[in-house]
Amino acid sequence: MSTGLLTIVQPGIGTTVQDLGRHGHRHEGVAVSGWLDAPLAEAANALLGNPGGAAALELRGLGTELKVATGPVRVALAGRISAKWLRAFGDVSDLLPWQSQTLQTGDRLVLGAAETGCAYLAASGGLQPPAQLGSRSSNWRAGLQGVLSRPLRPGDLLPCSAWATPDPKQWRAPTPWALPGGPVRVMLGPQADHFQPDAVAAFLRDGWEVTAEQDRMGMRLRGAPLAHTSPQAADIVSDAVTAGAIQVPANGQPIVLLADSQTVGGYPKIATVIRADLPRLAHLRPGTKVHFQAVTATQARQALQEQRDAWASWLSTREAFLPPGFIDEAALYGSNLISGQLRADL
Repeated sequence: MSTGLLTIVQPGIGTTVQDLGRHGHRHEGVAVSGWLDAPLAEAANALLGNPGGAAALELRGLGTELKVATGPVRVALAGRISAKWLRAFGDVSDLLPWQSQTLQTGDRLVLGAAETGCAYLAASGGLQPPAQLGSRSSNWRAGLQGVLSRPLRPGDLLPCSAWATPDPKQWRAPTPWALPGGPVRVMLGPQADHFQPDAVAAFLRDGWEVTAEQDRMGMRLRGAPLAHTSPQAADIVSDAVTAGAIQVPANGQPIVLLADSQTVGGYPKIATVIRADLPRLAHLRPGTKVHFQAVTATQARQALQEQRDAWASWLSTREAFLPPGFIDEAALYGSNLISGQLRADL
């Protein structure tokens, strides 16, 4: 397959290359990383027919601008985000999310803000910077940035696959993929016994404000401080942590760990977000309120299966369409265009 190439004109705020993540290296102190919202990223890939797990751009802020250095390249946006498509010959139009479009050499794409805090741009064949430890996912702190082991800069190149298929049909989803609302579900522990009983009850009862202190490593919440059983209980011998773990240091303010989280930590964990609700954390913008609900392991597994079933159902709704300006010749030639017509010379 021939190579397509995207150029970073402006990297924007919080834009990184992510895929399924860097699994199998936590024992070496390497974070998993990967998409914050995996179903949303896979939705973008599915609109292009990309293989599952293909790397995409994770869009967390605004200001990202791309140019097609070598095309054509087919792209798709997933999430609540707008984009302007500046064609090489001068036309400007909106590039809508939830449908694929084919960009030509010289075309530019100016991406707006991710309205809910996270969106994805997939490219044909997936983005293909060199893999590091089995993944193309970026991780600033570990120097595993997906491109030259550093943050994206203007002029960086993102290889992908050129779109060589002659069929002009594009793909779209009639309805966006969406996550359910309600409280974020957690399993209590593993150090819930380090907190006073009324603190655990308050953690589940009270709403928590999401602060601006957040990145791909974690987010801090603000609310009434959670009391430990003693000052000594605010620290533990460092043990394993994972994305979704909710640590509570001595100040009583929870910290929710995300995809780039460290592999061990010394603060007690009051609860852990279940896997089905991890994607929802990507969309908790500063100032929003979040509530937690305790569930069992059986309920957590059921929630994950329900999410997978819902995603498969969404996938089945994809439909092909012809973009404006193309004629469906098969339908045209298959129609009876002269039925009921009379000879003009009669």
